[in-house]
Amino acid sequence: MIERIIIALVLLAAGFVICRLYTQRQLRRASSNAPTDPILMGLAPGVATIVYFTTPTCAPCRLQQTPTLQRLQQEMGDALRVIRVDATEDPDTADRWGVFSVPTTFVLGRDGQPRSVYNGIVDAQTLKRELQT
Repeated sequence: MIERIIIALVLLAAGFVICRLYTQRQLRRASSNAPTDPILMGLAPGVATIVYFTTPTCAPCRLQQTPTLQRLQQEMGDALRVIRVDATEDPDTADRWGVFSVPTTFVLGRDGQPRSVYNGIVDAQTLKRELQT
């Protein structure tokens, strides 16, 4: 019995490490592409940005993430820009940013550089905290 618990813990730890490494790789890739990426051209300097990848068939996107981002946009007004990218219509952009699943949300600082990436649903409080730092 103890062997099964140890195996489960090792697999859990390996999964956690792989997830962290993938997230770091995504962030590095996005950071290297951000200065010349066409979806970021023409951004006003000094405005925090969220780049949000979704698809029409993504239920969590439609039911949770999109409403959260809309409320956050209304709350922050001109201090925040949300760029929505449909990964099925623009697969090249999704590939440049290293998007593997949706929803994927990148938080860019006021300097236009990606600070963090969230694969899956992320709540408004977490996004606000990221945008304020």
